[in-house]
Amino acid sequence: MRAAFATRLIWLTVLVVLIGAVGLAVVTRPEDAAGPCVVVQRTTSLRQVPEASGLAVSRRTPGILWSHNDSGHATVLFALDASGALRGQVRVPIETQDWEDVSSGSCPGGECLYIADIGDNGLSRHHIRIFRLPEPSPDDTETAPPEVFNASYTDGRHNAEALFVVGTDLFIVTRDRTGALYRAALPPSGATNVAFERIGQLDLAAVTDAETTRDARSVVVRTSHEAVVYRTVDIVRGGAVPAGFSIPIDGLKEAQGEGVALDGNMLYLVSEGRPWRRAGRFLSLRCTLP
Repeated sequence: MRAAFATRLIWLTVLVVLIGAVGLAVVTRPEDAAGPCVVVQRTTSLRQVPEASGLAVSRRTPGILWSHNDSGHATVLFALDASGALRGQVRVPIETQDWEDVSSGSCPGGECLYIADIGDNGLSRHHIRIFRLPEPSPDDTETAPPEVFNASYTDGRHNAEALFVVGTDLFIVTRDRTGALYRAALPPSGATNVAFERIGQLDLAAVTDAETTRDARSVVVRTSHEAVVYRTVDIVRGGAVPAGFSIPIDGLKEAQGEGVALDGNMLYLVSEGRPWRRAGRFLSLRCTLP
């Protein structure tokens, strides 16, 4: 009798340990964290943005982020709140060839958005284009007509999906094996040709987005595998590969990770939808950054 009771007690203890282990695994499953970041808002569906591409934190309206679809869709800016909920749709009166990114930054008139029509998968474009427009309100239906800057690279054609703005300078990170970094000084007004000159590389493959923080102290750059945070002073000086703080994001299991933005300690990501569920996805993470 005692032997049978002891055996049952042993099996009960093993069962309790196994249940606890499973529970711990569920609580700490990899998709709930990414390195020093913890998921705050998981996979909000973006039905109107099935091919979510760029992402930028508003400098005009607190708590708003701007996103857009990849090429092949109407030129519309989507205003999202910090949970990913849609707060507005604003048409931009332009036609783009391969719109890959949107970035926020200052401009002579105050705060602006920069639309990066810079995709060139076939390396066939004679020039790329940057559009600059006063940042709209989420309640607007259409933006003002933007300024247009035709641009090219001083060393040939490149495919790129990432643009960020620091002061009056524009930076492009190419989508290739190295993440080449290009810089151009933006003139005060549009209808001007802009030349991007290579100043270094990030040693990042297949970069899909980059964005400066609102305080301009940091720049975040993402691939499908990681988001890397750089000090602005380090990344803009060019030359040697800058040191950055890498946040692994593979465990988040995005369908096709595309956009990134950083606001304080909050990291925001958007991705394209899956073939069987055509809706983009939005995630937010709270990070402990150096």
